[in-house]
Amino acid sequence: MLKVNSTVPITAEIFKSAGVYNPKRLFGVTTLDVVRASRFISELKGTDPADENITVVGGHSGLTIVPLLSQSGFNLEGQKLDDYVHRVQFGGDEVVQAKAGAGSATLSMAMAGARFAESLLKAAQGEKGVVEPTFVDSPLYKSKGCEYFSSLVELGPGGVEKIHPIGEVTPYEQKLIDNCVEDLAKNIDKGVKWVKENPGQ
Repeated sequence: MLKVNSTVPITAEIFKSAGVYNPKRLFGVTTLDVVRASRFISELKGTDPADENITVVGGHSGLTIVPLLSQSGFNLEGQKLDDYVHRVQFGGDEVVQAKAGAGSATLSMAMAGARFAESLLKAAQGEKGVVEPTFVDSPLYKSKGCEYFSSLVELGPGGVEKIHPIGEVTPYEQKLIDNCVEDLAKNIDKGVKWVKENPGQ
């Protein structure tokens, strides 16, 4: 099954071949990862998930999902940190198992999609300071083979206004990012190759 990490590059390649590609207007929605990361930390800390907003970067599957707890003022260590990161990265599997294979995270996906759509509408109407994590054509890791990357992106009437840098991270988080970039580059390449191998699809 193809995922956001591959389908965004596929879409970009198709648009490029048609001469209509605009990198400022193609988004992979990764808001669901932020919703999960925020919910899971709220469970650990006994807070309201609506009051939490964990920064998540990278891609939108497995090891490419990187929660940056340090940027949100939280400090987990050891097994607690490993368990938290794993749950954020593979939360979708948890839902599928809970539903015994009869479905996936439909409600949380709908909530994440609505949040991102609302942000796009606000930005399109000229509201300033609208920032969402989204998987876009990004300069952050192009030198490492990642043409696309999810990070905090400021939105505007024309789409992408500004791609924010990752910022300071812990050595633990940097290792997660390194693993993410390696895996993500393969996902992106898979999407690009699929278009080349399936012209006219």
